[in-house]
Amino acid sequence: MTEPWTSVDDVAKHLGVAKDSIYRWIERRSLPAHRIGRLWKFKISEVDDWVRAGGTDLDRKKDLNR
Repeated sequence: MTEPWTSVDDVAKHLGVAKDSIYRWIERRSLPAHRIGRLWKFKISEVDDWVRAGGTDLDRKKDLNR
């Protein structure tokens, strides 16, 4: 069975963060997202791999340099 596509809301809940963080990570951090029309869609396995690879760490480093 193939993995279903999920929404920004689902990813935000899965990671326990605000939707604004998801949109910021798409823009700044190359969060693995696919645009379908005007909606962003995700595969949870791709998001989990991105987190494990340290995708969110670079956001913290930028905040420390401000």
